[in-house]
Amino acid sequence: MSPGDILRLGLLGVRGRRARAALSALGIAIGVATMVVVTAIPAAGRQSLADRLAALGTNLLRVQPVDAGDEPTILPTESIGMVARIGPVTEVSAVANTHAVVRRNDLIDPNDGSGLTVLAARPDLLPAAGATMQTGAFLTAVTARFPVAILGYEAAARLGISSVPPSARVSIGNHWFSVGGIMAPAPLAPELDQAVLVGWDSAKSLLAFDGHPTVLYVRSREDAIDAVRSVLPATVNPSLPGLVQVSRPSDALAAKREGDRTFGALFLGLAAVSLLVGAVGVANTMVISVLERRREIGLRRALGAHRSHIRAQFLTESVLLSALGGAAGAATGIVATAAYVTWQQWPLVIPAGPLAGGVAGALAAGVLAGLYPAIRAARLTPTEALATV
Repeated sequence: MSPGDILRLGLLGVRGRRARAALSALGIAIGVATMVVVTAIPAAGRQSLADRLAALGTNLLRVQPVDAGDEPTILPTESIGMVARIGPVTEVSAVANTHAVVRRNDLIDPNDGSGLTVLAARPDLLPAAGATMQTGAFLTAVTARFPVAILGYEAAARLGISSVPPSARVSIGNHWFSVGGIMAPAPLAPELDQAVLVGWDSAKSLLAFDGHPTVLYVRSREDAIDAVRSVLPATVNPSLPGLVQVSRPSDALAAKREGDRTFGALFLGLAAVSLLVGAVGVANTMVISVLERRREIGLRRALGAHRSHIRAQFLTESVLLSALGGAAGAATGIVATAAYVTWQQWPLVIPAGPLAGGVAGALAAGVLAGLYPAIRAARLTPTEALATV
């Protein structure tokens, strides 16, 4: 018999008992659908969590000095460059308190700074601190040399500046600075909301800034953040590493790492159990089918069918049942996952590995489930099969 003949015989057996075939395939479908759902939904949840954690800055470290007694502790001027040389560090920037006073105009009391801080900033501050601009443009390598000021979100409200016309100016340390832009709220660095930022070079030339940074914003590869954190104090201030404070990584990062390790194994175990239950259902159906179809088996053997033909027929039926169940389960799992992640407003993530593994597992389950019934059917002699009807 050709493979096409065997396939047609297998399809004939499946179509002849459609209700039983559907119930048998249902077990496999549930197993595969479970495997897709329990891997795709956690994957989508992890991706959503990763996106949210990335927005919260889980790879952001904040470095600042710790005051010891009456003498303020300062960071070396070369600390930014030293941190940038750490291999896993991807971005580093800094701000520094100039201790200058900002006023809306020169008619306001020289000591009334509206509770705002004037910070010297570097042009690469925005990506390092996770901040963005609401209007205007941030400092560049060129504008940082000139009297240009960038207002934090809260600072702009206190100074009564809601837009950036060409004439917008503020007085800082008795020098006029043009307003170049207004920052959007910075949840990762809230101190920037109540600050007025000026260029590093212009702060040195106009505000008597000494060049020592106050706060460093350091971003590194997420997998190396603990190692980077451990070497930052000695890197930033080799002579006094104990007087350097480094912010701890987000606790959410540790929770995400633990979830990745535990939930994946648990969900895959549940899916494997579901698939095993489906395989048992197919095996049970095929055993009963052999018992009910002994007359058919005896007639075919009497007409010249070989044992190998009988084995191939029943094994093909078992594999077809499992394949149909696997395809239906995969489709059901994808649809269920898509509906759930849409409701949760998560990104749709369908891992290719578990999807392919579920279908392949269904086919393997069909082979194993049909192996014993196929061998049992092939062992029946024509006289035995016909006599037991």
